[in-house]
This record gives sequence, structure tokens and C-alpha cells, in this order.
Amino acid sequence: MKLTCGNHVLDLSRPRIMGVLNTTPDSFSDGGRYYRDGELDLETAVARARQMVDEGAAIIDIGGESTRPGAAPVTEEQEYQRVVPVVAAIAKELDVIISVDTSTPAVMLAAAEAGAGLINDVRALQRPGALAAAADTGLPVCLMHMQGQPGTMQANPHYEDVVEEVAAFLEERLQACEAAGIPRGQVIFDPGYGFGKTDEHNLELLRRQAQLAPEGMPLLAGLSRKSMIGRLLGREVEDRLPGSLALAMLAAQRGARILRVHDVAATADVLAFQQLVDQP
Repeated sequence: MKLTCGNHVLDLSRPRIMGVLNTTPDSFSDGGRYYRDGELDLETAVARARQMVDEGAAIIDIGGESTRPGAAPVTEEQEYQRVVPVVAAIAKELDVIISVDTSTPAVMLAAAEAGAGLINDVRALQRPGALAAAADTGLPVCLMHMQGQPGTMQANPHYEDVVEEVAAFLEERLQACEAAGIPRGQVIFDPGYGFGKTDEHNLELLRRQAQLAPEGMPLLAGLSRKSMIGRLLGREVEDRLPGSLALAMLAAQRGARILRVHDVAATADVLAFQQLVDQP
């Protein structure tokens, strides 16, 4: 299973790590980390990307809009300024696949021009113009399920069968992609853990994760430092590494081929042991 990501090829014959680099002032885990005196510090952002590559990340995921529960929207110009210069700087310095975490068509196009190799959209290309923009880039896309919008998604999430409904949504968005000219072989599914879902919804999705994708469709799982770890285990964000690693292993065992994480080195150790056990 391989994806053509611009000038790179992503081999998904085994699980790969996507390192998170949020260039936002308000993301729940690393918001504001790459700012100095209120300005985005490209040197610090590139240094962090380099560190994650050295630790084992195959993909660096850059996002300029916080999608934590209750997050306020940002303007297109704000997001552009937070994302595109960082994409360009990392593409110039590092030999790594760059993913852009955006729902905004103009940002998709500009990031692709700057060197991005993957579009990762929490809104599954539902914003006006997003499907056409993604198709124009020629890049692979990751489609995520989210019930509602970030500002209200955790107010009262409800499903009759969360797995069936998430799978049906992703299949519908896959068909929309194909109709827009994005080949099936360039699409990744993300069940959207924590996005419009209760803790029990998240656990049920993880239990039945293998049912969420057709044969040959790669899955991305983003469970790193999620608030459900805090609620279920009583852990603050800075104490969620053990829970994050357990969830990463469970997701990989259930078929996830991309793990979106904050703690790259520790996750790489988990996957290394999984590889040793699975392929003695």
C-alpha cells in the first residue's frame, strides 16, 4: 500500500508516524510553542520538525487552526500566515512528507505549491471549493469524520450506531472525492476520535476500527493526548503519554497505518516492538 505524496512515496506496508506541529496560539497541547513575542518563529518550528524526523516521523502535520472543542474559527489570512511559510521552510530544509491540516481551499493550494504532500481535512472536504482545490493539487487526502463543528461538537454527540454512521459518512465522502477526480487510491480515512463523540463512542470505534475502511483503504488514527485519556484515567495533558502509547498500539493492532502523535520517539519505540513481534 503506497501513496504518492508530491515528490515522496509513502509506504504503508507498516504503520507510520505523523508528527503534530500546531502553528496556533491556542491548540490544547502545543499551542503557542512556536511563537516569540507574538510572532511565529520559523526557526523553532523547523527545529521541532527536524527533531520529529530524527525520532522516526514519516510525516509532519502542520495545522494553523485549532480544532479543540470550543475553538474559535480563524480567518483565511490568519491560517495562511500560520501554515504556508512553515510548509515552505520545512520543505526547503527537510526530506519529509509534509501534511497540511486544513479545510480552507486557498490554504490547500498554497501549501501544495510550497511543498506539502498531503491534505488532512477534519471537515472531509465539505467546505465550499475544498473538493475542487484538493483535486487540483493532485495530492492524497485524509478525510475525517466529525459530528458538528469544533465550537459545538462535544455539546451532545449522539449516534444510533457510531461505527456504522462513521463508516457511511466516510464512504459518502470517498464517492464525492472520486466524482471530483481524486482517485480512491489517494484517499485515507480518519474516524475522528474525540470529534463529536463521547468516550464510549471513541472506545466503540476503537473496538471495531477494522470495520471502518474498505479493503485496501488506509486508516489514520489520532488519539494522542486526547481528553478522553484525562477523563478515563484522571490525567492532565502533560501526564497522558502512557495512555497515548497504549491507544497507539491498540489502533495499530486494529489496522491503523498512520498514527498522528505528539510524542514521536516514544511511539516509534512502541511500533518497533510491534514490528519485532509481528515479524520475528
